[in-house]
Amino acid sequence: MSEYGPEVRTGSGALRGALKDGVASFLGVPYAQAPVGALRFRGPEPAVPWEGVREATAFGPTAPKRPYAPPLDALLPDPEVAGDDCLNLNVWAPWEGSAPAAPPEGGRPVMVWIHGGSLVHGSSSVPVYDGTAFARDGVVLVSVNYRLGIEGFGVFPDAPANLGLRDQIAALTWVRENVAAFGGDPERVTVFGESAGAISIAALLASPLAEGLFRRAVLQSGAPMALPLAGARRTTEAVAARLKVPATAEALARVDRERLLAAQTEVTGKGSPLTGGNSFQIAVDGEVLPRDPAEALAAGASDGVDVLMGTTTEEYRLWFVPGGVVDRVGSFTQRLVLWKTKVPSRTARVYRAGRAREKPGEVLGALATDKLLRIPLNRLADARLRSGAPGGTYLYEFGWRSPVLGLGACHALELGFVFDTLGLSETRALTGPDAPQELADAMHAAWVSFAVTGDPGWRAWDPARPVMAFGPGTPSLVEAPREAERLAWDA
Repeated sequence: MSEYGPEVRTGSGALRGALKDGVASFLGVPYAQAPVGALRFRGPEPAVPWEGVREATAFGPTAPKRPYAPPLDALLPDPEVAGDDCLNLNVWAPWEGSAPAAPPEGGRPVMVWIHGGSLVHGSSSVPVYDGTAFARDGVVLVSVNYRLGIEGFGVFPDAPANLGLRDQIAALTWVRENVAAFGGDPERVTVFGESAGAISIAALLASPLAEGLFRRAVLQSGAPMALPLAGARRTTEAVAARLKVPATAEALARVDRERLLAAQTEVTGKGSPLTGGNSFQIAVDGEVLPRDPAEALAAGASDGVDVLMGTTTEEYRLWFVPGGVVDRVGSFTQRLVLWKTKVPSRTARVYRAGRAREKPGEVLGALATDKLLRIPLNRLADARLRSGAPGGTYLYEFGWRSPVLGLGACHALELGFVFDTLGLSETRALTGPDAPQELADAMHAAWVSFAVTGDPGWRAWDPARPVMAFGPGTPSLVEAPREAERLAWDA
């Protein structure tokens, strides 16, 4: 370590970071060139090497994006850092003196975080995602920025698809090639993400281009999901139509970026997780993703990778409660939405019967949570069990209820517990001031244990359907929770 801060040498050049309480941080490290000019709407190219020592003490530029719309903007922090070099990552590592803290033989476990945000929001600089606690507990933590919206997930006739996924693969390749310099073991990489980050990881599990880049995966509130190219292209076409230009990368690259973001926001602003509408989705493109990831994983793709996955109990409350949707939905609207989304009437009857005291909007939300998340993840776990997958399979559910705005156990609530960042004001926007630290201790420790050993500390998936319930109350293993509702989807 120099007198100015810890230093490390990567394949592109030397970095100088910051050191605090035995944890070194290196922020805004480029893993690929800025996707501008001739590289805009093109696959990521390796970062250009630099001379001398590069300062790495501030987060790098975020991908072009717009803030969350009210009222979510007050609940989900989404900082924006200006600049073109948005293909960057951050590293937190245990550190002693001038070098990584003496790692075990072969290096420390590595965890790579892929943020969520519906593929149009988010970044690695969200304070909730601070990697200090993971490094404190012996893990090298890496968090990644990737292209969002039309620049990351647009579908064009004249440019590669899934550029955001290609960015993630480039970042994982950088980790494999460079993480040993930070004390990490490139053979013990766990990739983890939430929401769109978890959907991305499901695609990476099914992608031949990501094979061998990680050993374990955590899917938080996101299931395998992708569209055929033609379906994924519709949002690109809608944005181009609003701008009155051809739906090509060449034409859209000539549009002022602010105009492009404004059109993207107008086109996607009214979509919802249940009813659809225009949104950016991962595409089955024949290269990054040769087939639908749900089908590929059910057929045995990445069956040697250890997988930990789960949901919050009331995912829907983040989508339905802040704007009042949960109170506006009556019985007629509920039935209309269920018909439009092809939820079988017999399935809905089971939910209504078991939730007789709940509002129609709450019953609809429970159906949405299970249709989009819990049921697909249960089916994936069952497929891995049937095939005798050598990789471990573990399920969890996060059930502690936030008092903020009546959000309950909503989507994204578990993030501050996983990262052990409950003390931050940005985390408390969603949790309130009195979130139980002991629950964060348990959940964070389970994620660390999974990265270290492949076992989060409870029984692997078996025919009794064990699920670790993180709240309400003390964490406990529950077998087959809400089984009648789950079975209603198979009727």
